Amino acid sequence: MRFVIKRDEFLKSLLIAGRAVNSKNSAVPVLANFKFDLNEKGLSIIGSNYELTIKTCIPYSIDDREIIRNVQEGTTLVNAKIITDMARKIDAEEISFEVVDSTIAIITAGKIKYNLNCIKANEYPDVDLEPTGIQISLTRLEFSSLVSQTAFAASLKEQRPILTAVNLEAADGVLTATTTDSARLARKQISISTDLQFSANVPAKMMVEIDHLLEGAESIKIALSDKKALFEFDNTVIATRLIAGEYPNTKNIVPRITNYSLEVNASDLLKAIDRVNILSIDRENVVDLHLSENSVEISAKSTQVGSASEKIETFKFEGNNLQISFNCEFVSSAVKALGSEDVTLLFVGEMKPFVIKNPNDESIIQIVTPVRTY
Repeated sequence: MRFVIKRDEFLKSLLIAGRAVNSKNSAVPVLANFKFDLNEKGLSIIGSNYELTIKTCIPYSIDDREIIRNVQEGTTLVNAKIITDMARKIDAEEISFEVVDSTIAIITAGKIKYNLNCIKANEYPDVDLEPTGIQISLTRLEFSSLVSQTAFAASLKEQRPILTAVNLEAADGVLTATTTDSARLARKQISISTDLQFSANVPAKMMVEIDHLLEGAESIKIALSDKKALFEFDNTVIATRLIAGEYPNTKNIVPRITNYSLEVNASDLLKAIDRVNILSIDRENVVDLHLSENSVEISAKSTQVGSASEKIETFKFEGNNLQISFNCEFVSSAVKALGSEDVTLLFVGEMKPFVIKNPNDESIIQIVTPVRTY
């Protein structure tokens, strides 16, 4: 195996595939390596930790710019961290890579020369990167909106693995992404041209990872089978396991009737919460919201430090007087996810989950459960 490659394209692909490599995965030491496969299409680099597998391909040329030359096809395994550090620190335009006797990779660039131990490729576990099952295509904007407006509300705790997922459900020409950690819920819907029907639980952290890698791509293809989800864009393929089990039924969580409505500027609300939260020491991240026809006030108090309150001057409120306490981190995250200038908060009562929504976009909804403070 031999090739000379442009250092910038090589490093970019190493960093992409490296997101799937866990160098501390002592249970399967071979997964600390990249699998290099140089074939008629170019150089493919595979990184995996079993839960997540990323394959990215560097073609021989991009827009008439030669990327790879002096080629002898072959496969090998090299330590992912070390080869990435080498490529990162080399300041030459090109890097030469040659495998000798199947055990040594000679890497040269400018005045530097490395002899790096490598492993035969057949020791790498088989990874399934073929698209099977239900397939759907989304624009990058559509996919990013699904992720950015829901993934933050998934649970970080492994006690209930199903709640660490983004539930993707398609029916009647609508694709719905839902997350909940039991204390809050985020839901985003987009229209799709096909009348597919499916439900799949994709790990939320994997969805976020894929969204980060999508920069520059125009669209993404998704293939969903019984146990895995496959995401393909540009020259990259990502496979991740699905989380088994039935996602909780959240369809009836959104209240049909509300008794109180608050319309307020999103920035004003976020800034007031942030300033008052400094004194929510006794009840970490919990603040109180006091609503009346003439006043909207956010407050927090600590028996040890003191108290804080701030009134929001511009608002529209409908309903009787109401006092409600909530986790301000949950509310702030929900408001930011809406991405709107103004937000509407709809309340049923003091201890009932309340709705946070963009008054001009019915495709996204956020729900937060109040906190009991007495």
